[in-house]
Amino acid sequence: MAVSAQISDELWNEFHAVVNMTSRELREWLSVEAAGEETEEVPDRAGKPTGRRVLDVLGKRRTDLTQTDVEVMARVCEIVRSQRDPSLDPTAGGTDWRHSLMDIGHDPLKPA
Repeated sequence: MAVSAQISDELWNEFHAVVNMTSRELREWLSVEAAGEETEEVPDRAGKPTGRRVLDVLGKRRTDLTQTDVEVMARVCEIVRSQRDPSLDPTAGGTDWRHSLMDIGHDPLKPA
C-alpha cells in the first residue's frame, strides 16, 4: 500500500541528499562487499538488508513508497546525520566508517 501522502518533502529531499550513490554504484558496492573468496551472493540478495532496501527505495516513484520504505528512508537519514557534518562536504575517515556508510548508499568522499 502506497503512503506517498505521509512522506514529507523534508524527508524525501534529505534522503535523496544523503544517499549520494546512484543505484548502479550502490548495487555494485553491495555485490563487491558480499563477495567472498569462495562464494558470492546472488545479485539481488547481495549486501546488507538496509542497503538492499535503499536500492528498492531508489527504484520507486514517490507515489509507490510503502510505510516500510518511509521507515528505511528515515533511518538512513538518521544514521548519516549522526555520523556526518550537516554540510556533507567530502570527508576522509577510517575505512570501516566509510564502508558502513556506503552500505546504506552514502559515500563520504563523494562531493554533494
